[in-house]
Amino acid sequence: MNRNLIGKIQMKGKIKCLTGLHIGAAKENIEIGAIDASVVRDPVTREPYIPGSSLKGKLRALLEKSLSIKLGIIGTENRINIGTKTNPVYIHVCTDADKAYKCPICRIFGSTGQGGGKNYPSRLIVRDAYLTTESVEELSQIDTGLQFTEWKFENAIDRVTSAANPRQLERVPRGAEFEFEFIYNVEDKETVLEDLENITLAIELLKLDSLGGHGSRGYGKIKINFEDIKVFSLEYLKSGQGEVKSITDLSKKEELLSVFK
Repeated sequence: MNRNLIGKIQMKGKIKCLTGLHIGAAKENIEIGAIDASVVRDPVTREPYIPGSSLKGKLRALLEKSLSIKLGIIGTENRINIGTKTNPVYIHVCTDADKAYKCPICRIFGSTGQGGGKNYPSRLIVRDAYLTTESVEELSQIDTGLQFTEWKFENAIDRVTSAANPRQLERVPRGAEFEFEFIYNVEDKETVLEDLENITLAIELLKLDSLGGHGSRGYGKIKINFEDIKVFSLEYLKSGQGEVKSITDLSKKEELLSVFK
């Protein structure tokens, strides 16, 4: 199917950790006394960050759950296994571009169709979120024995023998803030409001859920604040002569359509 571009919506703001946050990184080696599960860090600055893939994946999963009844996504119906036979992982992905355009999930987050030319690239770009300057300065001064982060000691107890299995996890401390940026590609005026409503719904669900690992044990509670939402018409992006509208609240999203002629 043919896809047009009539503008861009840039959404920027801050994510604040209300509890410790753990988004894990792969361990390169095993050291005695080392942390069992470390957080993902920027390889240059060594600062922890929130990968765009983690944030986008969580938003998609929550939106899929909330729309599952409406779309008839029950059990393994209308889902594909992206895992293995022994460890199946089912997600909803439309199998061709025409279906993806009509799907409120795949239209926003994209889908991988079967066969050439049937993919539907994501309308929503979610960038990696990095610590604010203020948080970098504040976390540089904490005395935890770790750079910018904290230790979290936990203990799993065998229900029968009462044997202990201690573990040490790394977390970004409560109060840390990250700057985030979403870019939404506006391809038509007919679906943009529905897409923005569903993005808003996914964000509200995330506030009442958790980001990263170990959410059921108190990790990953976050607050998301939009600080600047700009809408760029294609004319402006081409020549700088078109219209740009700026709002601070997605609840006023109807105002955005005036930018697109």
